[in-house]
Amino acid sequence: MKIPVLENFMFDEPSVWITITTVVTLISTVYLGFSEMIGNHLQYSKFADVKPSTTQGTKLSSRTGFLILYTPAFLAGLVSFFVFPGGGIRFLLLKFAVTFHFFKRDLEVLFLHKYSGGMILGSTILISIFYLSAAASMIVVHYLSLGLPDPSIDLKYIGLILFLVGISGNFYHHKLLSKLRTANEKGYKIPHGGLFNLVICPHYLFEIIIFVGMSFISQTPLAFACTFGDSMYLIARSYETRKWYVNKFEDFPKNIKCVIPYVF
Repeated sequence: MKIPVLENFMFDEPSVWITITTVVTLISTVYLGFSEMIGNHLQYSKFADVKPSTTQGTKLSSRTGFLILYTPAFLAGLVSFFVFPGGGIRFLLLKFAVTFHFFKRDLEVLFLHKYSGGMILGSTILISIFYLSAAASMIVVHYLSLGLPDPSIDLKYIGLILFLVGISGNFYHHKLLSKLRTANEKGYKIPHGGLFNLVICPHYLFEIIIFVGMSFISQTPLAFACTFGDSMYLIARSYETRKWYVNKFEDFPKNIKCVIPYVF
């Protein structure tokens, strides 16, 4: 059944199989967020050792793990320029946004981040599959939607602005995190500066904005499903992150929220 209001903002889905893919994407990503909320964390960063060492699986260095997370999605975006040339300005912006986002994350992994923990292989593979499938499916589904009538409300340039804001804010707060430690330090500190004075995970907030920007550029139901699912996961992860800081630091400021300033 079509919802008239949503038709103003989204392309029609080109086949029933795409609709099924959209629904499965939405359910699976929301489930990941629910799992975080009940304590079944994906094991990376400060949650890498939440399970006993005898059951947690193979542990990777953080640098290796994060490269596995982002590189397949980056390559999918890069290859899309050759596999799906043309397609108009909207499709070009989408391919650029997907590719640049994951390329930036790889560069940060290699040259910006300082690491203290590790990553568990199982969690690494799961997140990598999500990012790869999100990147590839957003591009492929949009390609299959070429030729369909555009939504009556065009959001692609608003999406581009949101994407650039998200990329800039995400990088800035990652840079602040990297300055918390010297090269040889491994411990955690309470972050400060920027929006860290208001929320514990502003880098997650800006990643959500990145995905909102990409979904506005694409305006396919699947892109919105990826954005909603990723947002639910990052909101849940930020909630658990704040709990972790509250338990670890007695002087953690009570006014600092999880991910949305003054709200949550």
